[in-house]
Amino acid sequence: MKFNKKYKLITIILLVLVLSTGCTKTLTNKDGKAVKNPVTGQSLTKNILCQPTDEETIKLYKENNVKIEKLPECSNYEFNTGKDEGLWTNVFVKPLAWLILYIGNLVKNYGLALIIASLAIKIATVPITRKTAMQSELLAKAKPEIDKIEKKYENKQDQESLMKKSQELGLVYKKYDISPLSGCLFAFLQLPVFIAFLEAINRVPAIFEDTLVGFQLGTTPWTALQNGDFKYLLIVVILGVVTYFSFNLNKGAGAPGDDTQK
Repeated sequence: MKFNKKYKLITIILLVLVLSTGCTKTLTNKDGKAVKNPVTGQSLTKNILCQPTDEETIKLYKENNVKIEKLPECSNYEFNTGKDEGLWTNVFVKPLAWLILYIGNLVKNYGLALIIASLAIKIATVPITRKTAMQSELLAKAKPEIDKIEKKYENKQDQESLMKKSQELGLVYKKYDISPLSGCLFAFLQLPVFIAFLEAINRVPAIFEDTLVGFQLGTTPWTALQNGDFKYLLIVVILGVVTYFSFNLNKGAGAPGDDTQK
């Protein structure tokens, strides 16, 4: 099956955007080592979008010749101000950083703002997620027929057999309304948003200076544990539990396809 021209164009545009990303730059000292806040253990970002307010952090930036005084305050950040950093940063990263900060100013907590912004992005991408899930379900229904064709032409590599195989697979895809590449494309469409969201978080100091339900957002669990603050073990446990259930959920998602083979 030929790759749809529309999908080709979208893929090319997304590749150009991702490849032109400015990316998060880690602040390094004269020896090339990452500069960390000794209190929180956080590695500092060099190309931050707004000014930090933590005194220790400000001192570290100044010691490493980063002119943070030219940056806007996080509480007054506007994504259409400052220097032009290219298409990726201007179109994706800065608006998302502004969204987090705007919500943070409304709810008076940047940690809570991060959760709300994450949910908003998740809701906005529901149509794409749904289409990807639909393609997966259709593929699961068509799997017995696809497997039958694959087995039929398993040891046939001549041109005529390969052409017949392609035609038969095409008929199955048409029967179940499957677009073989669209499932991957729908998932790929979400990538720029999630990558930009992560970059926006890393480039906004206000997030890491705030707290949420007693946890300092810029403090790494390892640093906290070294300082005797054992409540940060909860973060490690939560991450472990979420990873475990996420893995099992994805593992179970393939079950319908397996059942159809019986």
